[in-house]
Amino acid sequence: MRILLVEDTKPLAEALASLLAGAGYAVDVVHDGASGEALAASESFDLVILDLNLPQMDGLAMLRAMRARGNQAAVMILTARGAPEDRVRGLDLGADDYMAKPFDIGEFEARVRSLLRRHAGLRSSRLEIGSITLDLTTRQFATDAGVLDLPARERALLELLFMRAGKVVPKEAIIQSLTSLDDSLSDNAIEQYVSRLRRRVQPHGVNLRTARGIGYYIEKPPA
Repeated sequence: MRILLVEDTKPLAEALASLLAGAGYAVDVVHDGASGEALAASESFDLVILDLNLPQMDGLAMLRAMRARGNQAAVMILTARGAPEDRVRGLDLGADDYMAKPFDIGEFEARVRSLLRRHAGLRSSRLEIGSITLDLTTRQFATDAGVLDLPARERALLELLFMRAGKVVPKEAIIQSLTSLDDSLSDNAIEQYVSRLRRRVQPHGVNLRTARGIGYYIEKPPA
């Protein structure tokens, strides 16, 4: 999952980016609204975390521009402006959540997880395919034998495929979701991750398929 953090207080931005990256998310950080708006227009994000008091373009103007273009990324406003009228205006402009500073880190992490679930169209925090269960709260995979230990990028890829089970995920969408602007991921690397994942999950009844020339998908279990 890829997150855009737009926050002009650099120590806070660095701390939140480190927290989110440590949780396995790909994170891009900018410190003004104009840069955030340009990046949101040119790149694909699952979640935008947006301050309101930003230089060059304030957060509400950036949010308005995003929604006017049809950008459907989940948006969390994270700001010191906690007055009811500010909350109402932000939510009316298309924000999905509004959190006032100062805030509790645990609640912030929980809201991020909740927004990403909702953005993916998921209601439950647990997904089960074959004998593998994904807990979206802990972001861990488990089998009957215990936790399925995966390298960070393979875990992120499997999470993406689980959350979109039954749908082909194009290679470009995989690259967009798993990497920030500071990272790179080749088609060959994706193929290697998929090959290793296929060997890991197939014994547990999970079928990871290739849509040739397009991308990859996990067969969705029958309802």
